[in-house]
Amino acid sequence: MAAWISRALRTHIPVWLVAPMIAVALVAGFGGGYLSALQLTTPCPLDAASCRTFAIFWRAWDIAADHYVDPEAIDPKTMTDGAIAGMLDSLGDNGHTRYLTAEEAQAEREALSGRFEGIGAYIDVLGDQPLIVQPIEDSPAERAGIRTGDRILRVNGEDVRGISVEELRNKVRGPKGTTVTLTILHEGEAEPVEIAVVREEIRLRSVSWRMLPDGVALVQINRFAERTSEEFRQAREELEAQGARALVLDLRNNPGGLVTELVGVASQLLPPESTVLIEQDRSGNTRPYKTARDSQPTTLPMVVLVNENSASAAEILAGALKDNGRARVIGMPTFGTATVLRSFDLPGGGQVRLGTRPWLTPAGTEG
Repeated sequence: MAAWISRALRTHIPVWLVAPMIAVALVAGFGGGYLSALQLTTPCPLDAASCRTFAIFWRAWDIAADHYVDPEAIDPKTMTDGAIAGMLDSLGDNGHTRYLTAEEAQAEREALSGRFEGIGAYIDVLGDQPLIVQPIEDSPAERAGIRTGDRILRVNGEDVRGISVEELRNKVRGPKGTTVTLTILHEGEAEPVEIAVVREEIRLRSVSWRMLPDGVALVQINRFAERTSEEFRQAREELEAQGARALVLDLRNNPGGLVTELVGVASQLLPPESTVLIEQDRSGNTRPYKTARDSQPTTLPMVVLVNENSASAAEILAGALKDNGRARVIGMPTFGTATVLRSFDLPGGGQVRLGTRPWLTPAGTEG
């Protein structure tokens, strides 16, 4: 049946994952093609118990490949993605350490870069129904007449009911200058319409701001992306020019992001060479991250808003402002991300996002 898949797949994975010392000679054919004989002999660099554990894994793989009721469901990539995700989930670092498929990793990179090519709309799938959550302001989607709450029935004539968000995103996005046609059912209307949208490069801002009554400036950071510190500088300059007398920094629903951008924002709020966070390695050695020596921070009185979805870099900034006596933190207990996250690229485009080091606030409190 599908056993050839699992055995062929192993030729692309270090053989030490299977047994302490193994020689493999494999000849297999499928659909007119074949895998020529391969001989791999590699000593297992792990201890014998660990190597035996991997042998158990492959035995379970073979059982599924040989005996599962639906052979068409035996997909090596999907099964490998699931195995890696399960392995990382077992570490217990919920919501932080995780596996990203190639598609998810690309979406994360685009989010941190603040730009992508597409129609400029937030999309989701509710049940089996793709929806427009919200078109981005002045985006091709908004200019074409796409609205919040629209149901997406077809993309370029293809029925998209029941597909995943990742599949939907891949169908809607594409190179700038190309056209995608969406069959849309507007909320409250009976007949669908076809809307052709020319894709463009979409730039996503990570910082938004406005002036509230009595000279109170509100600045919201929704993530720490590549240009967040520069966007924050722009917000600060505009609001101060408008006569801001106090600052509310909104970090609610901010999942984190780049530490370099976090420090860049902190350098505009804390005195020069203030400690922002303390990173600790596995041996207990510590390394402080400090604000820039030549920073010229604002002295506006401020408060920070957080909630249960404020995580990682957002928690670090809130903790730094609190411990340095710079701001009062208001809101719900935060997500509780206590480790520095590092990304490891995998062959095929996937990523391991791993908590590698604990971080402490300037006062030495765990995140």
